[in-house]
Amino acid sequence: MTILVTAAGGQFGHLVIDALLDRGVAAGDIVAGARTTSKAADLAERGIRVVPLDYDAPESVAAALEGVDAVLLISGSEPGRRYEGHVNVIDAAKAAGIAKVVYTSLAHADSIDFVLAPEHKATEEYLAASGVPAVVLRNNWYTENYTSDVLRAAETGVIAASVGDAAVAAASRADYAEAAAVVLIEDGHLGRTYELSGDTAVSYADLAAAAADVVARDVVYVPVTRGQLEAALVEAGLDAGTVGFVAEMEAGIARGVLADADPALASLLGRPTTPVIDGLRAAVEASRVNA
Repeated sequence: MTILVTAAGGQFGHLVIDALLDRGVAAGDIVAGARTTSKAADLAERGIRVVPLDYDAPESVAAALEGVDAVLLISGSEPGRRYEGHVNVIDAAKAAGIAKVVYTSLAHADSIDFVLAPEHKATEEYLAASGVPAVVLRNNWYTENYTSDVLRAAETGVIAASVGDAAVAAASRADYAEAAAVVLIEDGHLGRTYELSGDTAVSYADLAAAAADVVARDVVYVPVTRGQLEAALVEAGLDAGTVGFVAEMEAGIARGVLADADPALASLLGRPTTPVIDGLRAAVEASRVNA
């Protein structure tokens, strides 16, 4: 079976390919699709075929699918511009007779009131209507999303957010990537939708405590209002659209949209999910190495 990993130039795509190789998939059975192929040059050095693949260029998607049996459709990275690209991949997969499409969606994408949800919901609906055999992985928050907060806390001793006392059931990027590898190579997952999350929901006070351990200094969580958050973002130089997007994202977290911990991810992995403190430590170390 030949597996195409889209967006393979990014961190998540790289981790999926690592997990596929770790689980015994031959390098020659993996195709890495990347919009910027130079970002996947290290994969080519490992014997993996790297091909151009741009969601917004249907001809590149069709070419990348030649000889492929299964596809991991990693959701696009630009909110507000993702859906059309996803449709291009799904249409090409249908035309090519792909046996399995795995899509990385968002926790409870079909039911939550969250600024990130509509494009995922629309993609899921389009994928279902297409008739392409599919698996949907509804990923909760990535622990790595907190990296900048923790690095800032190393300087300030503060993590500030307008999320109140909400909790988030985050897991590491590597955990979600390994789950994607599992459903790509195993039978029995077609038609399933998995709600994937960390084993435990973590509050921002808990996050501050974990950050304190990681950066070896006192760190406190300071709740702020939406207005205070927006003012700080404006002062930091962000444009109005970005300010509104970030504020609405935190408002959704405050409503508890990412709070549900589900055992499905640990079940797919065959082990507990990575504790948030361990994920944070690895992310901060990687950030400092790459700085």
